[in-house]
Amino acid sequence: MIITRRTFGGRALSLLALVKTANTHVKEEHPILSIKPFKIEISDAAIADLRDRLAKTRWPREITDDWSRGQPTRLIKALSGRWMNDYDWRTAERDLNRYPHFMTEIDGQPIHFMHIKSPVANVFPLILSHGWPGSFVEFLDVIGPLTDPAAHGLDASIAFDLVIPSLPGFGFSSPLLEPGWDSARTARAWDSLMKGLGYERYGSHGGDAGALVGRELGILAPEGLVGTHLLQIFAFPTGTPGEMDKLTPFEMEGMGNLANFEKYGGYQAMQSKRPATLGFGLVDSPVGQLAWNAELWFGFEGAGVDHVDRDRYLTHNSIYWFTATSGSAANVYYEDTQTGAGYREINNPTPTGVAVFPNDFRSVRSFAERSNNIVHWREMPRGGHFAASDAQDLLVEDIRAFFKALTNG
Repeated sequence: MIITRRTFGGRALSLLALVKTANTHVKEEHPILSIKPFKIEISDAAIADLRDRLAKTRWPREITDDWSRGQPTRLIKALSGRWMNDYDWRTAERDLNRYPHFMTEIDGQPIHFMHIKSPVANVFPLILSHGWPGSFVEFLDVIGPLTDPAAHGLDASIAFDLVIPSLPGFGFSSPLLEPGWDSARTARAWDSLMKGLGYERYGSHGGDAGALVGRELGILAPEGLVGTHLLQIFAFPTGTPGEMDKLTPFEMEGMGNLANFEKYGGYQAMQSKRPATLGFGLVDSPVGQLAWNAELWFGFEGAGVDHVDRDRYLTHNSIYWFTATSGSAANVYYEDTQTGAGYREINNPTPTGVAVFPNDFRSVRSFAERSNNIVHWREMPRGGHFAASDAQDLLVEDIRAFFKALTNG
């Protein structure tokens, strides 16, 4: 999750960084992509090694049994025990392989993606971008309703072909071969991917790191991008007199969410400044990775303990573990801190929709409108940061409404 301006706004961008990030509308030729089918196949030896490492965990001595200093040992022990003894990766692997997976290379980087075509005629193409510490698995529960709405009791007048990539350096989009993969570069890669798949018109949706990529796509405004739908726009007060007076009660309540993040959100500072150091621990200790990723999935104060699907969480973690990408995935925080990508208030002229979920960073419309072409805004009655996992019905409804209006579907 990327939530505050502090890692970007707390320092001045260098002149070089500003020059590098300002020229966003250069038209580029998109290369023909070499696309190969891909199947997820983790070896028995890798699974055995994971279980062996889990069994040999050295546990820290507890100082408190609550969330005041981090994830409590009792929660991480329970998750580790389930991962070692009860969770079945082979079942998850078979479930993931029900969908068509592919590998390609864009700008020198291996890129993994799922490509699910709708059974409906004349559908609209949509690329979905996940966040951290999630993966493409975030979107499993929305694939059916978006691609085959009639089978899920929805109006079939708007349906989608879905492209669901893994962000560079995440999961099977690895190894991360060079620095520089900020959200803007990923946005350019996503446009190349959609054009390489033959889609002349398409839309984008993203949350967390995927929302930064989605906004950068809007700034890029490539030919054929119809609209971008986001779960967050990370825009903040400027200090202008009276600007806070315009906030709605819903937005004012959201300031409490922001204050809570400021109090507890230490992972962002580390990933923004020293991702390489952090990576040694995360790729060597499955329990270390498990606890680190739990900060967002289960919350700073345990809000997700009663509703996060444990096996789905362990599937996300298994993908990070088996691909050894917890370290490289952290690098997007560092890269965006260097360039301001995702946060910079350069004009986004692309029609933009925002779905704001209450148990999340609550975007403020008056702040977002300073540099975005907002044409759709909805404040949700429930749901949190991983809306595709805990409020799928609301998210599907909002994506469908936004793109139906744009495409006259």
